[in-house]
Amino acid sequence: MAAYAIGAITIHNTDWQAEYSEKMPTLIKKHGGKPLTKSPAQLLEGNLTLKGIVVMSEFPTMENAQAWYNDPAHARLKELRSSGADFDLVLVNGL
Repeated sequence: MAAYAIGAITIHNTDWQAEYSEKMPTLIKKHGGKPLTKSPAQLLEGNLTLKGIVVMSEFPTMENAQAWYNDPAHARLKELRSSGADFDLVLVNGL
């Protein structure tokens, strides 16, 4: 069953983005994933809780998504991201 990593990012500075943007797609693909979105959310109903830019990647399974998140190469990218942005991330199973 597919799994989705859904994140919302608010960027405060862009010093980290070049290295992050170069390496993250490769890391996602390493775990069988593919990026699906990178844009602001459009509110249709209720109160928008996904602030900033919403990113979503699809993985073949929850195990693949968790392996991506826990990959040692991801640790450096998490540090980079946190140096210039606030980020919320959830993993959800597909139907």
